[in-house]
Amino acid sequence: MDTMKLAALLLPEITDTPAQIEAQYPSRNLGNKQYVTRFAPSPTGFIHIGGLFAALVCERFAHRSGGIFYLRIEDTDKKREVEGGIAEIVNALAQFGILFDEGATQDGQEVGAYGRYKQSERVNIYQTYAKQLIEKGLAYPCFCTEEQLNDIRQKQEALKLTPGYYGEWAAHRTLALAEIEQFLNDGKPFVLRLKAPENTDKKFEYNDSIRGKVEIVENTQDIVLLKSDGVPTYHFAHAIDDHLMRTTHVIRGDEWLSSLPIHLQLFAFLGFTPPQYAHISPIMKMDGSSKRKLSKRKDPEAAVQYYHEQGYPKQAVIEYLLTLANSNYEDWRRDNKQTAHTDFPFSLQKMSVSGALFDLAKLTDISKNLIAEMDADTVYQNTLQWAEQYDQKLYDVLVKHEAYTKQILAIGRGVQKPRKDISKWADVAHYLSYFYDELFDGQYEFPTHLEKQSMQKMLEQYSVMYDELDDNTGWFDKVKALSESIGFVDMKTYKKDPTAYPGHVGDVSTVIRVAVTGRQNTPDLHTIMQTLRQQKVLERLQLAVSALK
Repeated sequence: MDTMKLAALLLPEITDTPAQIEAQYPSRNLGNKQYVTRFAPSPTGFIHIGGLFAALVCERFAHRSGGIFYLRIEDTDKKREVEGGIAEIVNALAQFGILFDEGATQDGQEVGAYGRYKQSERVNIYQTYAKQLIEKGLAYPCFCTEEQLNDIRQKQEALKLTPGYYGEWAAHRTLALAEIEQFLNDGKPFVLRLKAPENTDKKFEYNDSIRGKVEIVENTQDIVLLKSDGVPTYHFAHAIDDHLMRTTHVIRGDEWLSSLPIHLQLFAFLGFTPPQYAHISPIMKMDGSSKRKLSKRKDPEAAVQYYHEQGYPKQAVIEYLLTLANSNYEDWRRDNKQTAHTDFPFSLQKMSVSGALFDLAKLTDISKNLIAEMDADTVYQNTLQWAEQYDQKLYDVLVKHEAYTKQILAIGRGVQKPRKDISKWADVAHYLSYFYDELFDGQYEFPTHLEKQSMQKMLEQYSVMYDELDDNTGWFDKVKALSESIGFVDMKTYKKDPTAYPGHVGDVSTVIRVAVTGRQNTPDLHTIMQTLRQQKVLERLQLAVSALK
């Protein structure tokens, strides 16, 4: 067959040559160990925590080497595209400190010399290389209808053969040029297929950067390169893009591992040197006694938006994901408490091949530790920024009482063992609530083993004794004096014979704590009462007495 004529028939509008396109994409001016990676989502706007994880891995691998990390938008399937989806993706990643050196931007523009970075704007490039494959006899048109393809599949299933379009089942693989011309003249739509090797079971090993050696069987499927509208499939487009954009490492989910034979074959047919592939195992979750993939349908924590809504500090999420990426990160962090995470010697070889197990409790613990080390101003500013979007009532209180709030947030901070009451910004409203009349709910966690009448009298007597001018020692001396006056003893004496006494001094301080705050567990009570001031403390004591009545 005259393949040059066939190429001209199928793609008559393509006049550029691959050589002309190559000239527009020169080799990058990088060293041998400076790597180029990409994040290449569809513009759906939704970012899965697994997508954030993959983006972080790509970003760290590239930037640790002094290389390039770019954003490419794979938007050839317009049915999946969401308006504003690109901006949402860029913003979501930027909020976690994941920034691109090149690629599509949130305002619809681009940065970098290797664009365009949206696949829908590169169709001419894909068709140019497709035309070259036709000329080389490595691609051909297929005019099969959906009904014909279904018929082929049903016959293969009946014979228990591998389904697909290949070998003897490739109905239009050997069409004569005259037949093709007739189909075209009749206006029949076609897809362009790769002419894969026939009847081969050739196997070879590939050294995946994460999984190590994997065995590959050569592809024999005549996959679609261009769909009937001339738009490329993912397989074809990514091979051309990664070559032209000089991607050195393609780091992606392991669901693409089965496509590796196709992709390596495409690079070979196109005459390109393939990038190094690294396949990330999915983030898993325990479901009963078994593991499953974290699902955006079943698990709210699968969506990156969840962490914004809950108010997890972005650094806490990044720190946690790095513990999933490299098991030695926790040890490194323990030895490098004040060092930026970007200094960690991240390695693809230290990534799990079985799938990291997502643990929200562990993330929460990391977040608690991180927030506990922040000063009051930092906690205030982060909470204010979060509340403006997610909790208007809290936001109004914070704005109205800025200095007072910072004074509250300073309680228990800057000490050797700071309290860890806040794990995310959504916790702050509850943490602060008893300091503000606007937020205090009047609910009390009084001890259940003490009689209401006893607690009522206790608080009435304490109201007379309390003086905000007392220092911590003087304050507690009064609590002890009150305890002794009503028969409550010190803890040591109480433990010797609990049945001999109505309670101990700890019970008395707990009742006062609950009366003032509503809770049994709070930061230092003396400091809280100093912050609330005398009049407010007395009001709270009176409210609690009324509640006990």
